Amino acid sequence: MLACVGLVVGCGSTAPAPPDDGLAVLFVGNSLTAANDLPGMVASLARAAGIERFRYESVAPGGYSLEDHWDDGRAVEALESARWDLVVLQQGPTSLESSRLNLLEWAPVFADKIREQGARPGFYMVWPPLGGDWDGSTRAYTDAALATDGQLFPAGEALRAMHGAEPGLSVFAADNFHPSRAGSYLAALVIVGSITGRSTVGLSLHRPVADIPSSHATSLERAADQAIAEFGIP
Repeated sequence: MLACVGLVVGCGSTAPAPPDDGLAVLFVGNSLTAANDLPGMVASLARAAGIERFRYESVAPGGYSLEDHWDDGRAVEALESARWDLVVLQQGPTSLESSRLNLLEWAPVFADKIREQGARPGFYMVWPPLGGDWDGSTRAYTDAALATDGQLFPAGEALRAMHGAEPGLSVFAADNFHPSRAGSYLAALVIVGSITGRSTVGLSLHRPVADIPSSHATSLERAADQAIAEFGIP
């Protein structure tokens, strides 16, 4: 479990403004959340975006679905143990119809609990292994966000746009499923851009990321903005 400080916000779109006393975010996911410390990247980028105070915690055991998290109990315990503004939910690709139905069963269970605690649910849209059903993943996470009036962070579509788009830039690790550092950075940009309602272009100038050249960072920022504009649900 992790905790951090943070940031600033202002807003200019339909995305809700973070509270005056900062933003508290709980991440509930699996290895696609834990890889490259995505929550820590979000915290750093949120600071660059202007969120003055940012607190977070992450519960992300490998391979977990939302049903696994509910049965395990640690995510619910974390949800009940502190004040949160936003809870970011994530499970696997969920591209199979059976998996989509499972997500649609458990997303409302979590959403109800999240709202009981005074927070809002959000969904970190991920992606299938390369060659898998990308449209199915997008549909599943979109349906879950719509069914629960949750926010949607369309990272999967941003990674789809950037896969193979530029020489020397890979958004996937060697297993062709988990994100590279650049892939996690792109996902973090999508989350921060969605939260703040602002363009992410230029954030890398304030928070350079090791191993990601500035030219690639700019391309990732533009891809994040485009994915939010086309697929995001504020």
